[in-house]
Amino acid sequence: MKILISPSSFGKCGIEPLQILEKTNYKLIHNPYGRKLTEKEVIELGGKELVGIVAGVESLNQKVLDQLPNLKCISRVGVGLDSVDLKYAENIGVKVLNTPDGPTRAVAELTIGLAMNLLRCITIADSNLKQKKWKKEIGNLILNKKVGIFGLGRIGKATAKLFQNLGASIQGYDLYPDHEYLKNNDINLVSIEELFESSDIISVHVPGSKNNEPIINMGELNLMKETAYLINVSRGGVVEEKALYRLLENKKIAGAALDVFLEEPYDGDFLKLNNVILTPHLGSYALEGKLKMEIDAVNNLINFLNKVK
Repeated sequence: MKILISPSSFGKCGIEPLQILEKTNYKLIHNPYGRKLTEKEVIELGGKELVGIVAGVESLNQKVLDQLPNLKCISRVGVGLDSVDLKYAENIGVKVLNTPDGPTRAVAELTIGLAMNLLRCITIADSNLKQKKWKKEIGNLILNKKVGIFGLGRIGKATAKLFQNLGASIQGYDLYPDHEYLKNNDINLVSIEELFESSDIISVHVPGSKNNEPIINMGELNLMKETAYLINVSRGGVVEEKALYRLLENKKIAGAALDVFLEEPYDGDFLKLNNVILTPHLGSYALEGKLKMEIDAVNNLINFLNKVK
C-alpha cells in the first residue's frame, strides 16, 4: 500500500513529518518533479495501490479519483480544498482533511508585511537605490487607517488583530459573520459596497469559488478610493485580474499586493506595473507554520488510515 507525498517542498522545513511517515509500513511515493503535479502524474504515481495522499494544490477531480480505486484519504497540507472535488470524494468514500491552523499566523503576518511595503514604498525605494537613484519616497502610516477585511475566517480574524495592534480601525464583510467575535473585537460589519467605498486598505481572505469565477469584479473594484490599496493572499481568481490590472494601469487605485494568481507560476501583465507587489504564493511559507501544517497533515492521514484498517 502506498502514500503519495505530493507537495514539492515537503520536508524542507524539518524532518519530523517524514520521520512520522517512515515509521509506518506504507510505501512512500515522493513528488519527483519539484513542482505541482499534473492530473496525469498523480494517477501515474498513485495507481491501484494508493491509499493516501499528503496533498498540495494539485487537481484531485473526479477523473483523477476514478483512477485511484483504493484511495481512502486525502490530507491537505494547508486550508483550501478548492482543488478537490469534495462532493465526489464523499460519494465514493474518500475522506478529505486539511490543516486549518498551521498557515494562519504566517498568512496574517505576510499581509501586514505587504501592507507596510505598499504604504512605505519599500520595494520602489529598494529598486531606485539599486539603480543608484537616491530618491526618498513619501509614504503613509498604518495608524488610523481604515482596513476592510473581506472574509473573517481564521486568517481574516488574525489579520484584523495584527492591524488593530498597529492602530488601524477594522471593518469587515463575511457571508456567515461571527457576531459575538465582531462585538468583542470592535469590528464593524458592513456591506460589500461600503467596505470597498470606504476602506484605505482592503485585505482579501476568502476561499476560491468552485469554477474559479471572480468574487471581486470591476463593480466592486470601481468603488475603491484612488488612495486605497488592495491585498490578495487568499486564492488566485478571487479578484478579477483584468479589471484590477486596468485600475492599476490607469492609477485609479494607489496600488495592490498579490500573492496568488489564476494561473501559477504567474507570467502576466501585472509584471509590467510598478504599483503592484507580486509574491509567488508564499503566504504559508514561514518555516514554523509550514512545518506545523506538514506534521498535522501527516498525523491526520495516519490516524485516519489506522481507523479504517
